[in-house]
Amino acid sequence: MSKFMTVMMHTYRSKIKSKPFLISTLITIALLFVVTNMNEITKMFGGDEESKVAVIDKTGNTLPALQEQFKTAGADLKAEVYTKSEKDAEQSVLDGELDGLLIIDKDASGMITGSYKAEDVTNQDLITDIEMALQQIKNKAAAESIGLNQEQLAAIYLPVSFDKESLSETAKSEEEAAQVYILVYVLLFFMYMAVMMYGSMIAVEVATEKSSRVMEILISSVSPVKQMFGKIFGIVLIALTQLALFVAAGFAAVQLNGKLSGSESIIEELKLNEIPVPLIVYALIFFILGFFLYATLFAMIGSLISRVEEVNNIMTPVVIVIVAAFMIAMYGRENPESAFVAGASYFPLFTPMLMLLRVGMLSLPVWEVALGIGVLIAAIGLFAVIGARVYRGGVLMYGNAPSLKLFKQAILLSKQEKKDTTGL
Repeated sequence: MSKFMTVMMHTYRSKIKSKPFLISTLITIALLFVVTNMNEITKMFGGDEESKVAVIDKTGNTLPALQEQFKTAGADLKAEVYTKSEKDAEQSVLDGELDGLLIIDKDASGMITGSYKAEDVTNQDLITDIEMALQQIKNKAAAESIGLNQEQLAAIYLPVSFDKESLSETAKSEEEAAQVYILVYVLLFFMYMAVMMYGSMIAVEVATEKSSRVMEILISSVSPVKQMFGKIFGIVLIALTQLALFVAAGFAAVQLNGKLSGSESIIEELKLNEIPVPLIVYALIFFILGFFLYATLFAMIGSLISRVEEVNNIMTPVVIVIVAAFMIAMYGRENPESAFVAGASYFPLFTPMLMLLRVGMLSLPVWEVALGIGVLIAAIGLFAVIGARVYRGGVLMYGNAPSLKLFKQAILLSKQEKKDTTGL
């Protein structure tokens, strides 16, 4: 146990103190604060100034209604009549004096038409505000032309009354479903990124030591099994440390955004702080078990290659599986009751993401959740046994091109090495 702890803590300390780890962690935390508070940061640099749009109203009476629509909708836009020529207005736009030029006219049937000109048309928010305002004016004019008053027009656009009721006593409410939807999406993304980032870290760690020929010394003092799992647990500690920092930073960034904007944070608005504790516990269980499952695979892969440059080549099949699991999970978010998603959730390499999805989105019986956890534990045990054998032989193999044939060679070499060690 002492040798296992030595390998684990050495892996943890060496990575946690490395400059790439510290720099990537600080950059990610900074990005969390920037992205979360982007609106407030934009305002600090004058991003809240009104957009200035010149209007050439060829109808002669549409501009006041347009301005009223902007005011009602709360659009951050100032529209004023332009008395000079259209060419002059276009030049003012190019010179930066105006954000855009709107020309209002009527078609052959007498309906309002609009033509918007700007230096570029990438500001979709501004264009949408103008288009919606003109649409409202057109709707009103069309209603008046057939004799409808404002009350009748409002009745036409009044949303249909539509009630939703779950007949099952265990079904989630609409509010709970929204909370879980966000949580599941975040956790799926975290799991995907964690496996991709830290799994490759394990493979690179093993490949680096092997390429430096330190492995023969380590194997003689620490058993391959203890060494492999020492590295896996060390990387798991690193992952949990970094993810805990990201979660804490994200929470602080959201709270800061709420204070700066003077409104409720998204956590309070969506009541994410009221997410059931069992769901959080299940999320942690599937996250940790899933990470261990893939970590074992990556450690085994790392032992089969001789150079760090070969890591990406031999990792490709595992990465494809991870991407496939993530894509099925994205499909399952909209169709959690799908028989395909249910069946795929019991395939060990898909179980962490898909079972987490189903637990969050559906009210599963306890035995299904227990079966999913059992499948994961059994798969981890199987991969650990196979991985330990491949690791024992793989770390002593050099100069081979990465291929699936190396698995068989590594296992055979492991048996031979074990016989030599035991003297049998």
